[in-house]
Amino acid sequence: MTKEELKQSLSTHLPTATFDEAGEFLNIIVTPAELLPLMKDLRGKSEYNFDYLFCLTCVDWKDHFMMVYHLMSKDHKHVLVVKAKITDRNKPEVETVCHIWRTAEFHEREVFDLFGVTFLNHPDLRRLFLEEGWPGWPLRKDYVDENMIEI
Repeated sequence: MTKEELKQSLSTHLPTATFDEAGEFLNIIVTPAELLPLMKDLRGKSEYNFDYLFCLTCVDWKDHFMMVYHLMSKDHKHVLVVKAKITDRNKPEVETVCHIWRTAEFHEREVFDLFGVTFLNHPDLRRLFLEEGWPGWPLRKDYVDENMIEI
């Protein structure tokens, strides 16, 4: 599928989604509630068959978090970036996708550890790099550490 064909198909499937085509890949932006059903369809439907999650990360935009998932279909050779905008900075949460793509289990733990995003129904959500009880989330824009050097 071309980017335009993929966009048309996804627009029909999820009319509330918005798209960004400025970069190399087609980006679809959804709410956290829409994320899990969309991801199941992207993996399970033969016309999409996104069988490879090659990047999962989070971006802190000060007033919201953006979960970012890079997906590829090895059969169809198309790539899609799925973004879920999380507006609750005090209790950021989204459903896990590790039962869809096994590699997400590790990446979700990393995002939890460094941004504090909770992945609902994750089988082993705990800190990955930092020790339990570490105060705060180091990759958040509002994180302050006494050892940080301000420029």
